Amino acid sequence: MVGHNSPFDLSKCTRPNILALQPYRCARDDYKDDGTNILLDANENAYGPGLDLGNAGKLANGTLSDGTEDGTLELDLLGLNRYPDPHQIELKQQFCDLRNTHTHTSKSLTPENLFLGVGSDEAIDALLRCFCTPGHDKILTCPPTYGMYAVSAQVNDLEVVRVPLGTENNFALRPDAINKKLSSDSSIKIVYVCSPGNPTANLASKEDLRRILEHPTWNGIVVLDEAYIDFAPDGSSLAEWVTEWPNLVVMQTLSKAFGLAGIRLGAAFTSPEIARLLNNLKAPYNISSPTSAVATAALAPENRKIMRANRTKILEQRERLLVELPKVEGVGSFLGGQDSNFLLVEILDKPRDQGGKPSNEVALKVYEGLAENRGVVVRFRGKELGCTGCLRITVGTEKEVDKFLRDIKEVIAEIYGGRVDVNGTRQEEAREVEANAVIA
Repeated sequence: MVGHNSPFDLSKCTRPNILALQPYRCARDDYKDDGTNILLDANENAYGPGLDLGNAGKLANGTLSDGTEDGTLELDLLGLNRYPDPHQIELKQQFCDLRNTHTHTSKSLTPENLFLGVGSDEAIDALLRCFCTPGHDKILTCPPTYGMYAVSAQVNDLEVVRVPLGTENNFALRPDAINKKLSSDSSIKIVYVCSPGNPTANLASKEDLRRILEHPTWNGIVVLDEAYIDFAPDGSSLAEWVTEWPNLVVMQTLSKAFGLAGIRLGAAFTSPEIARLLNNLKAPYNISSPTSAVATAALAPENRKIMRANRTKILEQRERLLVELPKVEGVGSFLGGQDSNFLLVEILDKPRDQGGKPSNEVALKVYEGLAENRGVVVRFRGKELGCTGCLRITVGTEKEVDKFLRDIKEVIAEIYGGRVDVNGTRQEEAREVEANAVIA
């Protein structure tokens, strides 16, 4: 075929900030869910969906749309030729019922306080598009933290201002340092705070958040990402607190405690005024009918009991890891908190009783050895601020934890025994960067 003489030049036609984007890498890019791997890397719920399912995968307490008891989900397959409900009022009310605990306020959330999106990631992006002018405004993040805040900022041509968590204070929020930045730079429009933190697994202090919200001059939005909030102590969620603050947004998801990562549904609780803006700019039918039906079932009282039961099992295994993992030679200290379904732990260059120090080289070898030779996938986080030598380990089922504890002991022993080379090289550095770049 004869080529066309075209003036088209992709490099000149594309926005420069998009050309500069590094390829997005997620948890399944490196190691697939092939049915044999034990996946302790993406903070998913290993016990499955928070639904009362029978062996055939049908809802034991579900009904057909005609009201007959059949153990199936209320999903009208014949209606899939029609667009879904663009407002999702019933589903929003269920989210409100879940979070109206009146722990932090006497006021109540209503559907007018809600924006629903395709995972929390849609809310992250929608907030940037709503409040930040590309090429001019900035956001503030507190590393180490969830990587999608910075990715979305780059997509929207926004600068990221970073105020690190207190690495010497168990990764606590630093409200004074944040407020100092906000006072000196009015172009910062959004502050993103992850609570419980990822990868730090600790809750942000309510009083620290209050100090930021009470900034006397800053005109911007505080976004609290509560993806893992249901693994924290009861009453920890500040979702209902948005009724007290006009510029607070609290994001949540059904991907974690509810075990529904596959349906991609997130919620943003906020003032009716901000919720209205977010709903105005979203795609008209962003929540599909199947997603809405599954989410509605999951938030029903009988299925919330299943979620709570699965949560209890996860917390039991989390406590087990806290006790058993330090007994493994070569495992150092836990960093951060214990308020999520994962733990952040150091891997040492030699046993602790021999003066071992956290080591990225050894941690990477453990990460690769577990995944490639044992089929157990965890997450390397050694390149994150304050996380040298760290692996982030999702809490699995009892059997998964059995295998993980056995395998990590053997892999570390192989490394210490000299059967695995840990000499630092330029290639080693590149592998560390690549492994750490996965966003999950």
